[in-house]
Amino acid sequence: MPMSSRSLPRSAALLAAVTLVSGLAAAPAQAATTSQRQQDFAAAATEFGVPENVLLGVSYLESRWDSNAGTPSTSAGYGPMHLTDLREAGVAGSHHDEGSEDPRGDDARPALHPQAGPAAPPQGLQTVDEAAQLTGQNAETLRTDSTENIRGGAALLAKYHAGQTGWYDAVARYSGSTGDAARTFADEVFETIKSGMTRTTDDGQQVTLAASPDLKTPEHAQNPAGVECPRTVTCESVPAPYQELPNDDYGNHDLANRPVSQKIDHIVIHDTEGYWDSVLKLAQDPTYVSWHYTIRSSDGLIAQHVPTKDVAWHAGNWYVNAKSIGIEHEGFAAKGTWYTEAMYRSSAKLVGYLARKYGIPLDRAHIIGHDNVPGTVPSTIAGMHWDPGPYWDWSHYFDLLGAPLGGFGLPGSSLVTIDPDFAKNQPIFTGCDTAGTPCAARGSEAVVLHSEPNDAAPLLKDAGLHPDGSPSTMAVSDVGSRAATGQQYAVADVRGDWTAIWYLGQKGWFHNPRNARVAKPAIGWVVTPKPGLATVPVYGRAYPEPEAYPANVTVQAITPLPYTLAAGQKYSSAGTVGSEYYSATTFDVADHVVVKGKLKYVQIQFGHRIAFVKADDVRIAPAF
Repeated sequence: MPMSSRSLPRSAALLAAVTLVSGLAAAPAQAATTSQRQQDFAAAATEFGVPENVLLGVSYLESRWDSNAGTPSTSAGYGPMHLTDLREAGVAGSHHDEGSEDPRGDDARPALHPQAGPAAPPQGLQTVDEAAQLTGQNAETLRTDSTENIRGGAALLAKYHAGQTGWYDAVARYSGSTGDAARTFADEVFETIKSGMTRTTDDGQQVTLAASPDLKTPEHAQNPAGVECPRTVTCESVPAPYQELPNDDYGNHDLANRPVSQKIDHIVIHDTEGYWDSVLKLAQDPTYVSWHYTIRSSDGLIAQHVPTKDVAWHAGNWYVNAKSIGIEHEGFAAKGTWYTEAMYRSSAKLVGYLARKYGIPLDRAHIIGHDNVPGTVPSTIAGMHWDPGPYWDWSHYFDLLGAPLGGFGLPGSSLVTIDPDFAKNQPIFTGCDTAGTPCAARGSEAVVLHSEPNDAAPLLKDAGLHPDGSPSTMAVSDVGSRAATGQQYAVADVRGDWTAIWYLGQKGWFHNPRNARVAKPAIGWVVTPKPGLATVPVYGRAYPEPEAYPANVTVQAITPLPYTLAAGQKYSSAGTVGSEYYSATTFDVADHVVVKGKLKYVQIQFGHRIAFVKADDVRIAPAF
C-alpha cells in the first residue's frame, strides 16, 4: 500500500521488509499448549501460509486474542482478528448529546449545550465480506465463531502479502488505514512480536506469542511540527478554531499559557460516543465544544485539536477544565462495544508522554475518567457525563503506562486499591442498548457497593444523583454506588469475606473473598475532620476566597455539594492543592485572569468521583 511522504525511502523500506522476513523465519516456535485458541492460530497460519507470529501479533494488537462474545469493537470489528462489518454497527449518537452537562462548567458564562445529529459508521471498511469470499464462510459465522474468524484474518493477511517481499506492508494494510497510521500499527505489531506475550483470554484460553528479540524493525519518523506527541505514535494536527461568533460569543476553547499560568494536574479520559469522521468535524466547529486529542480505534491514530497550553471545554467542570488535558477515544461507554488494543497502547504512550512533560502523577487520582469529574454545584451532579464507562480496562491501561495498580500495601492496611480481575468481574448493568434491559455479561472495572454485606442489600444512596432519597441503581449510567479500578478508599469495616469502604458518607460493602480479592492493600494518606468538627462540607471545585478576586473579576461562589464528610470517616487523599479560578469570558486574551487565593484544599476520593475539602477543615494522616 502507498505510504506518505514521512515513510521510509523505498530502499530503506525494502531493506526493512527483508529484515523482517528473516527475523520472522528465525522466530522460535510457540510454546506448547492445549488451548483451542492457540491451535486455531497455528492451523490458520499453516493453511494460508502466514507466519504464526505475524498472525498472533496482528490479533493481539486488535483484540488481545479475545473473542468478546461476538460483540463489535468501537470500530465495528469482530472476534480475535477484528473482522469489520459496518452493517451491524448501526447508528451512534454524537458526542455530548446525552445528559444536561455544560462542557465548560463555568458559572460566569451561559450554559453551553451544542447538539449534533446521529452519526453513521464511516463507509469503506468491510473486511468480513472479503474474508467470506476467501474462506467460503458467511459473515455471521466469521463474526461469531472464533475459529473461523482467525481463518478469515489469516486469509486476508495472505492476500495482502501476495507479490510482496515481506510481511510489513501486509500488516500495515490489515489496519484498514493508510500512510503513517498504517505504518504505526505495523510497527506496534512487530514490536509485540519482538517482545513476545502470554495471557489468558476473556474466555479462559491461554495463548502465547514467543519473543523474537533479534527481530529488526524500522525506526519511526517524526510527527509533523506543532503536534505534541511522542515519536512512538502517529499524530496529526486537526485544529479546533478559536473564533469570534455573533452576539459577543466565541468558540470553542480558551487560550492560556499553561503550565506557566496554571499547573496541569489531571488528564481526563473520554470516549467520543460517535465515529471518527463525524467527531473530528465537531472538533472543528467553532460553535461546538473542544478537547485536546482524539484517538482512533482501528489503528491508534491521534489527532491533536487544542494545544496543551490552552484550556479546552470538555469535562463539565471549569476548575477541572482549567487544570487538565482532555483525550477522547473513539468508542461508546455502553453500546456493547470494546476498545481495541491499538487504541489502548497509543493512548497510554500519549498519556505517559504528557504526564512526564507536566509532572502529572500516574495514578487514578490524576489520570481520571470523565465519570470521575465532580459536579460543580448540587444542580449539575445528575447531568454529569459518565464515560468512558465501566468497560474501560483501567488495570490493563495502567500496566501499559508502566504504573500497575494495586498490591503495594501491607496486609490489613486501612487503605485499599480497587483492582478486580477485569475478565472475571462481570456485574450485570442495565440500559446499554435499551433502558432497563440487562447488558450483556462482560468484563468490567467497576465494583458495585451495597448498603449491607450481602448481594441482596440495596445499593448506596447518592444525594446528588438521586435527590429524592432513593437508592442508586444498576443502570450503566448510574455511578452512585460504584467504585472504579485504581481508586483508593479507606476501609470502614470488615465482616468475613465482605469489606466496607467509606463512600459518600456511607459504608459501601463489596464481596472481597480471600481467594479472589477485588481490593488490594494500599499505602497512602487519608483525611478526616479535625477534632471538634462533626461534619465537613465537600466541594466540586477548589475556588479561591472572595478576597482574592480583583475588582474586574466576578467572585465565584464556593458552593458545597449535597454531601458531608463526618467525624469518624476517612477518605483517601491525593494531596493539597491551591485555590484557583481562571477568568476567561471574552475573546480578548488580555481580559483573561488567573485568580489564585490563599485558601487551600485537599483532593479526596469521596465517591465514584473526586472531590475537594478545605485543608483547614481536615487532618491528613498516613493510612495504617
